[in-house]
Amino acid sequence: MDSIIVTGAKGQLGSELCRILGRRAVPWDLPDVDLLKPDEVQKAFEAARPHAVVHAAAYTAVDRAEDEPERCFAVNADATARLVDLCRDRGIPLLYVSTDYVFGGEDVRGEPYRESDPVNPQGAYAESKYRGELAVCRWEKHYIVRTCGLYGRLGEHSPGNFVETMLRLGKQGKKLRIVDDQHCTPSYVPHVARAIVFLLENAPEGTYHVVNGGETTWFGFAQEIFRLAKLEVETEPITTQEYGAKAPRPAYSVLDTSKYHALPGAPAMPFWREALAEYLDSRP
Repeated sequence: MDSIIVTGAKGQLGSELCRILGRRAVPWDLPDVDLLKPDEVQKAFEAARPHAVVHAAAYTAVDRAEDEPERCFAVNADATARLVDLCRDRGIPLLYVSTDYVFGGEDVRGEPYRESDPVNPQGAYAESKYRGELAVCRWEKHYIVRTCGLYGRLGEHSPGNFVETMLRLGKQGKKLRIVDDQHCTPSYVPHVARAIVFLLENAPEGTYHVVNGGETTWFGFAQEIFRLAKLEVETEPITTQEYGAKAPRPAYSVLDTSKYHALPGAPAMPFWREALAEYLDSRP
């Protein structure tokens, strides 16, 4: 049975990947494996004798990264580079989960980003993830999967997600001010996870964009959350500038998934509204 290391195994995406992979998964997460301790990582890697690595662990606190960029880069770039070296030495593929945030700086864009489009990361988090991509590209047996706004069943180490935050705030009866000038495609974790496993098992190496269909803004996404949950919430659309987040966000980071969908047998990525409804129906 081929074993596959899954880093970030207690997060939203990592836990779903482990569920899909079943006994093939070798789950890595704190406190058992600390990616910032090279000797510990190498020892665990040698013990696992993996046939592949799915690197889903990441520093994702976008605003906090502006205050502690060293830690952000240590996790997203340096630790990734060490995994690349281990995979190269063993001759096995590494799949790196990246982000739509590698694209940024354009206020208006007419079409979704393709894998071949130039990147323009803004801020410590985005730059660190792009540095991770560059490290991964040093080894020919690599996959880079860019995705966006993940939400799904919370893992043990999941800080939460946008949907759960909106549901919690929506029940408090207060007016909510939500950003309406960031265009993207929030994506449902089980759909992304099954696509990742498909790519690793069936697709040529390379970079792929994997998100649900269509596009919206965070305000538009919140409106649909409240509609489906039958919550009456007073909302106000605001700009990113009005929100005042510390780290920059792309005004437009919609990803083109044509390359992924052209693969024979690729699992469907439903429209974002359908995906959201599926998630809400699955909640206890």
